[in-house]
Amino acid sequence: MMTGTRRFYHGTRADLRPGDLIAAGYASNYGQQKQASWVYFAGTLDAAIWGAELAQGEGRARIYIVEPTGTFVDDPNLTDKKFPGNPTLSYRSQAPLCVIGELADWQGHSPEQLQHMKDHLVRLKEQGVEAID
Repeated sequence: MMTGTRRFYHGTRADLRPGDLIAAGYASNYGQQKQASWVYFAGTLDAAIWGAELAQGEGRARIYIVEPTGTFVDDPNLTDKKFPGNPTLSYRSQAPLCVIGELADWQGHSPEQLQHMKDHLVRLKEQGVEAID
């Protein structure tokens, strides 16, 4: 699926190469690491940075430039009532994402911002909220 001049990003700790596919059906990078039925990506670098920084695992945080291979929809975990209008340009697809390349030069969030977000996610988990499906 050609997306024209739009650029999409996927944040993760996985070590991938151009041409690799990121597909549903593998353990999620988040939460209880259940088998993911969707692949997630974003049209903003900031959203992808959060994805990379919050992904579980020991690998280094990475941002990949990706191309959806099929249809995609707004990510309901970050849209609807939480962020009306999808300002983070966050999406999900059941079709794979093709890795176009890696974005090597990006700035992560401050340690304070990252800790604040991690603390927030712990509070949500304690309340029984598991956002990623």
